Amino acid sequence: MLELYQAADRVEAQMLKDYLDQQGIASVILGDFLSGAMGELPANIYPTLWVVEDSDLARAKRLTEQFFNASTTTGEPWRCPVCGASVDSGFEICWNCATPGPNDNE
Repeated sequence: MLELYQAADRVEAQMLKDYLDQQGIASVILGDFLSGAMGELPANIYPTLWVVEDSDLARAKRLTEQFFNASTTTGEPWRCPVCGASVDSGFEICWNCATPGPNDNE
């Protein structure tokens, strides 16, 4: 198991984990609940995403970069073909049901 990414918060960590799971990469979040101890532990307590299979690390790094680059793009929102939810253009997966968006090339 290898460390992939230190997230800003629990939500960011979970979104990235869900994205990697959808791409077939098993990962775990460690330190998810340490932020509750803020003030008693050093301030650098953030959830960290770890890749379960060492051989997936390089691909997971590329997908992580792709995930964050996609979230900074601008454009038109898209409608999920499965649940019908409106999804902002910066997201590659539906916030409601995790269906890949129309521009998902993986």
